[in-house]
Amino acid sequence: MKSTPSILERARQIVEPEIETAVNGLCPELLFPVRYHFGWQEIDGTPSSVRSGKGLRPALAILSAEAVGEPATTGALGAAAVELIHNFSLIHDDIIDGDTERRHRTTVWKAFGVNDAVISGDALHTLAFQILLMDPSPERVTASSRLAKATTLMLAGQAADMSFNDQPIVTFEDCVAMEAGKTGALLGCAASIGAVLSGAQKNQIDALDQYGQKLGIAFQAIDDILGIWGDSEITGKPAGNDLRERKKSMPVAFTLSSNTIEAEELKDIYNKQTDLNDAEIKRAKALIEKSGGKERTQEEAQNQLSSALKALEGAEFEDKPLEELQEITVFVHERDH
Repeated sequence: MKSTPSILERARQIVEPEIETAVNGLCPELLFPVRYHFGWQEIDGTPSSVRSGKGLRPALAILSAEAVGEPATTGALGAAAVELIHNFSLIHDDIIDGDTERRHRTTVWKAFGVNDAVISGDALHTLAFQILLMDPSPERVTASSRLAKATTLMLAGQAADMSFNDQPIVTFEDCVAMEAGKTGALLGCAASIGAVLSGAQKNQIDALDQYGQKLGIAFQAIDDILGIWGDSEITGKPAGNDLRERKKSMPVAFTLSSNTIEAEELKDIYNKQTDLNDAEIKRAKALIEKSGGKERTQEEAQNQLSSALKALEGAEFEDKPLEELQEITVFVHERDH
């Protein structure tokens, strides 16, 4: 894997203070669990060195301002708002999925209880729009509207993902459409919100949004591969975790809907009423690879990344930010966690 793009750390240094300032305005009852979620505080009060995610969305927001000739600070508030929405979704997703660990530490609901986790996520959702509309300039109002639309699409994608549990067969195309909402919509907003706050031209905003949407689908496709074949020492999750949880991710959906012998055997494994053992996980991996599920998902990731880069063509962006957007594309493609 290539080195991490420097923009991720540069954006973190710009945006994290904006997020922390906003979060510190929460009531005392919510402040502690939210600060814990972001890795700024341990349960015993000791400062934590845990990083709050990869920082991809803040980096995109910063670059979208710079790409249209404005300073990074112009995109900082939009970056903070998008990151607050993203983290609201993470806190709630952990409750829905029953996940007890995120970023190598206990999840908020497990540490503080479901009630506190729900209201903490709600607080981050509200806070995102509050900070954008504190000074309701036309650009900020537009940014808020676009963020609201992206959040609606993200929630629809999450609802579709949850519905997959009750469907015996989910197609590969179903998964792509679901991820376009669940992951692509918010990344599209992140990749364009800095340009929106800069008052950029519509064609530039649309190009950046399209870039982010395609990048988001590719990101999830690679996530789906790592969820089955990733190194647990690097991903922080048990080997074959998505199979153990019987997720209908892209590789699984491709196999289950393939009308092959492998599909029938994988259905039998997924329909078991007991927990899957290591031998069954290993067999499921082999079935998916043999049916072409892994290869098809890799192909989808590459196609989406190519479309993302193509979306940036002809919109007359600044050279250096454009190069950094291209670096992020490579980073998403080659990441191992």
